[in-house]
Amino acid sequence: MNEIEKKINDLREQLRYHSDRYYNDDAPEIEDYQYDMMMRELKALEEKYPEYDSIDSPTKRVGGKADNSFESVAHTVRMESLQDAFSKEELFDFDKRVNEGAGAAAYVVEPKIDGLSVSLEYVNGEFFRGSTRGDGDVGEDVSGNLRVIHNVPLKLNKPVPYIEVRGEVYMPKKSFERVVDRQLLNDEKPFKNPRNAAAGSLRQKDSKVTATRGLDIFVFNVQQLEGEELTSHKQSLDYLNELGFNTIPFYNRVNSIQEAVDCIDEIGEKRGELEFDIDGAVIKVDDFSKRELLGSTSKFPKWAVAFKYPPEEKQTKLIDIEITVGRTGVLTPTAVLESVHLAGTTVSRATLHNQDFINEKGVNIGDIVTVRKAGDIIPEVLCVNEKHSEGAFVYPEICPSCGEKVVREEDEAAIRCINPECPAQLLRNLIHFCSRDAMDIEGLGPSIIETFVNEGMIKKTPDIFNLDKEKIATLEGFKETSANNIINSVEKSKQNDLSKLIFALGIRHIGEKAAKLLSDEFKNIDAIMDATAEDILEIEGYGKIMAQAVVDFFKTQSAKELVEELKAAGVNTKSKTVIKDNRFEGKTFVLTGTLESYKRSEASKIIESFGGKTSSSVSKKTDFVLAGAEAGSKLDKANALSVRVISEEEFGEMIR
Repeated sequence: MNEIEKKINDLREQLRYHSDRYYNDDAPEIEDYQYDMMMRELKALEEKYPEYDSIDSPTKRVGGKADNSFESVAHTVRMESLQDAFSKEELFDFDKRVNEGAGAAAYVVEPKIDGLSVSLEYVNGEFFRGSTRGDGDVGEDVSGNLRVIHNVPLKLNKPVPYIEVRGEVYMPKKSFERVVDRQLLNDEKPFKNPRNAAAGSLRQKDSKVTATRGLDIFVFNVQQLEGEELTSHKQSLDYLNELGFNTIPFYNRVNSIQEAVDCIDEIGEKRGELEFDIDGAVIKVDDFSKRELLGSTSKFPKWAVAFKYPPEEKQTKLIDIEITVGRTGVLTPTAVLESVHLAGTTVSRATLHNQDFINEKGVNIGDIVTVRKAGDIIPEVLCVNEKHSEGAFVYPEICPSCGEKVVREEDEAAIRCINPECPAQLLRNLIHFCSRDAMDIEGLGPSIIETFVNEGMIKKTPDIFNLDKEKIATLEGFKETSANNIINSVEKSKQNDLSKLIFALGIRHIGEKAAKLLSDEFKNIDAIMDATAEDILEIEGYGKIMAQAVVDFFKTQSAKELVEELKAAGVNTKSKTVIKDNRFEGKTFVLTGTLESYKRSEASKIIESFGGKTSSSVSKKTDFVLAGAEAGSKLDKANALSVRVISEEEFGEMIR
């Protein structure tokens, strides 16, 4: 294979990978501009060396594919992608091709919304089905999730026999901020950008989750229509407005390519002020008869082009670097800049990501840096242009919020504070502490905890156990009954098993199962606090990172004080696991399928009461797999590894 062929194949492989991450996983790893430049390079090579052309090249395919978890929908009218342009010269070339193929044409110019493309179908004016673009020919049925988007009309203003329209589902910037705040509060990985968030939200299995995400839609095309004759794009958009659709905003009909270019410049100037993301502007031939003459390639219509706005970059001085503590304890560096106008807004702050990024770029206070808006939303420092400082900025060794020593775990870029009582993390930690799988304090949900924090009733975790019933009853929306219920639930939680308290403390890497193993092994919290990493590593299922996380947590002064205050409040700190006998000592069980005689939690408790352990995965170390009805992959793996599989009847004999 020669160098050119290798380059082409490498580009195709990279583009397929990044296309899959973008369209199907909703988790892009590179900026759109980088992807577009790679695509452009591949296309140029294929044109120059046609002997290496391929029918399945990314240059000839729409990016997505139907998700197997949704019903497939075959598109009668192909949902095509658009040819991209990155310079004004390319727009004039597009106009020249249109003139050669169909004569002089009028155009409609509209913003290119950065979201997820969908098809909406209506029969007799009523919503019938909605689907994603997928690969252009086959998408996925997401009708249930589209129904909960406010601007998707369920009934049109006219009973049109049949109409299929194309639109873009997007997440407004304010909705995106709310969703990310919620994700951080729940210690979830936040969405990278609004497009990614919109795609992930529309593909939720539960439409109730989709309904909470604040999605919206703009409709921009008629795909199919019965009962009406339309002759132009401008006419079709006006018609869609009449039917009650939320159509693409500020679309303009112009008579020349120069007027179209002027419109693109106007849209570009507005983009920083818009409540939604755009990644370009689209020029479309207005006359449908001219579109017929022009036709399409295997991937793009020849009657439209999308102008992509280049990422705007500016140079400015870095005045300071501020370190803030997020709700998950991660220390985040923010560059404080001399103000600069960028992508329609004034920018004075930008992200520096983490210490590794700062080291790589050699960034420090006083340097002249290049700044741009990543995805036109979050300003970021790209590089240092002029060095006016020594070396790179170094993170503080203590948390700026609580003064505890910060840690960086192996193989992790983030530096974080692990103090359970850190003020910056208080709300998130309290919500986790009270949750069902932790201390299970019924009535203390996220919104009520937030109210109590705002009222100054909870300033740290032990305050939960000293709540004043009379004070609760005086708050708006509360009555004596609800106050009583909360206090009773708090009192009940004091008797929980030690394992629930360990999980509630929010020790990094320690889930419910690991908390139970720790509790069963050491029996009380004092023994856990005195344990070394080597002691904890003796527990089957624990690795070095988990063991060290437990040791690091309990050696902080704040954790020691928290435990003492919880003890003083009457919270149980001992294991309640009772061993009847040791018949299952050293034995590990895996439960799979639907059990008729026991709930899985009941079967697990029985196994533990006889000295055994349960695991969530089958391995060579597994002794028994208790299999109920419809047992799946775990049963298959047990058979493959020759692990003994037992029925409920056999299990009953073993515990009799």
